[in-house]
Amino acid sequence: MARHVAKFHLDKLVHDGLLAVEYARPPGRRGPGAGRPAKLYSRSSRELTLSVPQRQYELAARLLADAVTISGRDGITVADALAQVARNTGRAVGTQARHDAKALQPANVLAVAVTALERAGYEPRVDGPSVTLVNCPFHLLAREHIDLVCGMNLDLMTGLVEGLASSNLQASLEPAPGLCCVRLRESGA
Repeated sequence: MARHVAKFHLDKLVHDGLLAVEYARPPGRRGPGAGRPAKLYSRSSRELTLSVPQRQYELAARLLADAVTISGRDGITVADALAQVARNTGRAVGTQARHDAKALQPANVLAVAVTALERAGYEPRVDGPSVTLVNCPFHLLAREHIDLVCGMNLDLMTGLVEGLASSNLQASLEPAPGLCCVRLRESGA
């Protein structure tokens, strides 16, 4: 690869914040005739995570860490603390989605829920009065710790529904191969 081609691509990475650049003279080169300082590239401090399909392992870690902290502080089991933390987090997401939607009518609660689930990476698919979650954002964790992760996910979705202030939408645990373990249904469906 030609030097100018490599420099071009490295400078694009600097522009995008993926690399940092510093100018420095190599050790031992001083005074007149030492030349121009060398352009040194290094990894930037910016964190970047990319996952296809979308995963939310950082959210799972935060929920679990908060649950352990609450468990130790309040003297409750980690499982109970996780249920509480997940439900509160889901409720906050649902409340924010409701506020983003402004005028929430009972007829469009499902649409608002779908939008919030899309943002979270669940890839929701509306099947009449129910919503199937095609992607599990906690897929690898769920494969190894199904009861813990699916319970946490159900609490997240229950909180989401509560945050939407919907009395006609319910989250239920309905595991199926290749899908998320939680499904949302309108009452009577």
